[in-house]
Amino acid sequence: MVNEFRLPDIGEGLTDAEVVTWHVAVGDAVTVDQLLVEVETAKAIVEITSPYAGVVLHLGAAEGEDVAVGEILLVIGAAGEIWSADGTSAPDVPPVVDVAATSPAAGTARPGRVKAVPIVRKLARDRGVDLSTITGTGPGGAITRDDVLGAAEREATGSTAAASDERVTMSRLRRTIAENMTRSWREIPHVTAQADLDASRLLAAHRDLRQRTGGPIPLEALVARAVIPSLREYPEFNATLDGSELILKRRYDIGFAVDTREGLVVVVTRGTDGMDPETLADRIRQLAEAARARKAAPDDLAGQTFTISNIGALGGGPGTPIIPWGTTAILSIGRAIDTPVVRDGGIFVAPVAPLNLSYDHRVIDGALGQRFLSSLVANLEQIDTLL
Repeated sequence: MVNEFRLPDIGEGLTDAEVVTWHVAVGDAVTVDQLLVEVETAKAIVEITSPYAGVVLHLGAAEGEDVAVGEILLVIGAAGEIWSADGTSAPDVPPVVDVAATSPAAGTARPGRVKAVPIVRKLARDRGVDLSTITGTGPGGAITRDDVLGAAEREATGSTAAASDERVTMSRLRRTIAENMTRSWREIPHVTAQADLDASRLLAAHRDLRQRTGGPIPLEALVARAVIPSLREYPEFNATLDGSELILKRRYDIGFAVDTREGLVVVVTRGTDGMDPETLADRIRQLAEAARARKAAPDDLAGQTFTISNIGALGGGPGTPIIPWGTTAILSIGRAIDTPVVRDGGIFVAPVAPLNLSYDHRVIDGALGQRFLSSLVANLEQIDTLL
């Protein structure tokens, strides 16, 4: 029996995925739960296993090609069966591997798809050539090696400026970041409020926690403990604007910005208010490691109700963070620098860190933004009492 395995919706808002690595080929026998393929979604690389046992009859895309949700990823049937694109199959016939049926890169074109085999795609990436700009001269309009080399030469000799520039195709994650940032900046009226934080007690609590646990502790774990009481007091900052209605979230799924080689990723800890600092720190570390390895589950990369970005860990200072779409606010904390401060009429040197709170001005006015920020500063400056 022929089974057409179509790309499932493996993440929130997923519309398609790029095939990264096939672990099977046409003619291979597979078992249930065997690893079939790695695909790259907007935020992670996901391993897909087989729901069927049998023999691989057809691969729906070559490595480097996109597959839309609901399109055929691969076809699995019985030994001796042949599958064709019109959905028919013939049992008990010696298997014949038809290259055109096996790889859409060399077969009938699907609408909007670039036709090129993996080796040509790699050549295009190495030469900085955008395949979508090339008209293929190969069979069925497929792009050939000569097509890519010709395009690269034309770009190189097109102008003096072009000869010294490098054209790099953005990764799927980078494109997703660009789209999300553009949407947030275009549709959310941002206001950023800034405050200086005397981080003396925060850093002392951080040192004590590291000594007690004997391991690295993300500072964000302590910042989150101070944020949650302020979110409870001012729920507009833990909300989603839906048309004319504001949805006040009564859960505290805090997002934490993670710097990865591919770009900024936000990992989400569910039920953050129910975690002690040690548990929260462990969870942040686990998710950050998974995100950097592109192995984080889709559910761990979406759905935050509020976001914290510790740009101080990278040496950053004041900034204007962009609000993630679907939320109303984001907090960034910069690096603490020894600064003269006034306490009880005296001048002391203390580590002072900049806090930057961006919020949605459709929902939050300046006065409310300042009250939230003042509440947060007070919590952070007496973090030891909250712990």
